[in-house]
This record gives sequence, C-alpha cells and structure tokens, in this order.
Amino acid sequence: MANVAFIGLGNMGGPMAINLLKAGHSVAVYDLSQAACEQIEMAGAEVAGSASEASSGMDYVISMLPAGKHVAETYLGTTGLLADLDEKTTVLDCSTIDAQTARKVGESAAALGIGFMDAPVSGGVAAAQAGTLAFMCGGDAATFEKAEVILSHMGRNIFHAGPAGSGQVAKGCNNMLLAIHMIGTCEALEMGVRNGLDPKILSEIMLASSGRNWSLEVYNPYPDVIENAPSSNGYQPGFMVDLMVKDLGLAQGIAERCKVNNAMGKLAGELYAQHQEAGNGQRDFSSILQKLKT
Repeated sequence: MANVAFIGLGNMGGPMAINLLKAGHSVAVYDLSQAACEQIEMAGAEVAGSASEASSGMDYVISMLPAGKHVAETYLGTTGLLADLDEKTTVLDCSTIDAQTARKVGESAAALGIGFMDAPVSGGVAAAQAGTLAFMCGGDAATFEKAEVILSHMGRNIFHAGPAGSGQVAKGCNNMLLAIHMIGTCEALEMGVRNGLDPKILSEIMLASSGRNWSLEVYNPYPDVIENAPSSNGYQPGFMVDLMVKDLGLAQGIAERCKVNNAMGKLAGELYAQHQEAGNGQRDFSSILQKLKT
C-alpha cells in the first residue's frame, strides 16, 4: 500500500480520496474547506495544515483543483510543491485545466526528475463515489506505469493519451462531444414528445437504431426514462452546467490553437452558456432539455 497526499476535496476529490482509504492506502489530505477535511478525516485520513505538509515524504501527490491558475500556484515557483518533492514522488494532477499549464508543470517536474501526469477524469460524482472513473493521462510511459497502480483504486478505465498535456486535450475532445450529443439527444426526444411519442419508447427505438449514444443510453435527459439519472431526480448533479461551460471553454481554446473550425462545439458552448445565465449553473448538464421547453 502507498502513502498518498490528496489536495482538493470537492465533489470529486472527496469521494476519490475515500476510495483510496477503502483500498488500504495511507492518505493525508489538505483543502481550504475545514468541513471537507473533517469529512475525510472521519473516513480515516490524516488532515494536514498545508499542501506542503500533506505532501512531505509521500509516494504520490494527487490534486483535484478548480482551474489552471490553482494548479500552477500549487506546484510551481519557489513556494510550489515541486521545489520540496524528491524523485521518489509521483505527481498526478486530476484537475481539468488548460493543456498549456499542464505542459508547463510537466516540464518543470521533469527538469527536477519528478514523475508528473495530468490525469483529468470523466464520469461525474457518481463514478467518483463508485470508483469507476475514466482517467485520461498525459506524461511519460514510466510515470504512467506508476500512476496506473494508484488510479486503479479510483477508476475503471485508465488511458495513456501521450506526453504531458495530452490528458487535458483528450478531456476537452471528449466533453465537447458529450455536450453535442446531449443537446442532440434532447432535441430528438423533445421533437418526438411534441408529436405524441412516449419518450421511453422513443429512447428504446433510437437505442436499437443508428441514433444510439451514451446520453440516450446511460444518462437519458428526459425525466422518468432512466430511474437513477439526474433527469429523474430534478436534475440534481451529476455534472453541473457550470462545469460543462468551463470544459467547453477549454475545448474551444484547444480548437483555436490548432485551427479547427469546431462549429458544433462552438454552438454547444453558446447554448450551455445561455442555460447557465438563465440560472441553471448548479443543475445537471442534462437539464439543457429544459431550454427547449422555454
């Protein structure tokens, strides 16, 4: 079993840290929220007074932070964690951030002989709790081999996408496509319902046909089609609209830098931004169906 520092105990980080504890790892945690720290402490973690204290002497440092600036502040510079870590430590940043920052942290870690991977996740809160997340990893092969050992206790599908920053690019591509097929699924279901079709029967028809997709099959946006989907629970997240807007912004940045005209991705970003501005930021992203009803 490993000694692990976990920094950032939000809706995703908290359940991930608990799964490491359940797997028998020794976990030290740090978060600005005292309540979040106390919850993980009750599960068996040691609470540290700072990120540096949590990371001292650890085999792994895992972070789940809100944005690229927070990742840079945590790891870089004379006060960043990289300045204090040694070559025995493997750093896994599971935040969803811009690829440039991930590459910068990766390059800085490599210069110090420290293994680093950007390893953003897919699956949402339910998968974080169940330990079935997908990890999209960017870094070298040797670091991925070490990362896979610990990530397997928090996720089911672990992919090596390429060098540092590649995990963030893969996440941007995935979530842009997720937004597009969620919106398309909502439009198709609403069109059928307004023409007298039962959304559950229409879903069954499309699932057996060429329109089959993840949003329709696993995360159906129409209420009462799938019992445990957020749509059947008042659109409680799940994966918030606020986070989808963030991810679509990151995806748009990726597209612009490589000069891809992602017309569908741009439109998805605009529609989710409008849905957010209408006061739906804290609702599940599948609630975009409700925008079609206004």
